Amino acid sequence: MRSKRQKLLNEEQTRSVHAVHPRFPDLAPMTPAAVPAVFAPEFLALLRELFEEKIVFNQQLGLKIAAVAPDAVAGRIAMRPELVGHFAYNRLHGGVISAGLDSMGGLAVMAAMAARHMDKPPQEQLRYFARLGTIDLRIDYLRPAIGEHFDLHARVLRLGSRVASTRMEFLGARGELLATGTGAYIVS
Repeated sequence: MRSKRQKLLNEEQTRSVHAVHPRFPDLAPMTPAAVPAVFAPEFLALLRELFEEKIVFNQQLGLKIAAVAPDAVAGRIAMRPELVGHFAYNRLHGGVISAGLDSMGGLAVMAAMAARHMDKPPQEQLRYFARLGTIDLRIDYLRPAIGEHFDLHARVLRLGSRVASTRMEFLGARGELLATGTGAYIVS
């Protein structure tokens, strides 16, 4: 049985985007020493470049990858004035939440697809993503998004030969659940 101090320390660590999220215990931080062995560092570098730099809309959102696992991913968006939806409350625009969750759902599917093709070189693994597209997205807004940054988590529920299903969460800086989403993505 863990001591109360150990439990508090563990809870403190899970508040950081670089720690394992309690809802996704197998999600590892995206650091060279902590990335799951299944993904080559070259693949992760290419994935980060594609997601954060080549997808210009993700640049506009300020969406950054925090962690990658074969069936789940985490990211972060820092609050900026350009993302405000309600100026009187400095509240994040709902479209940022929706677009961020959609992007993270797609990234989770990308990671799951890559895990299926580990025998291929990283550049070839990335080619599978050309066919990836959102076919259905549902977002439930639970609380106003106010804060310095927001953490996004996505998990693949099912990766089929034609369609993938995901579940996503949008969290505040203190870990409070602000929005949830589900998505379906075409993968063939």
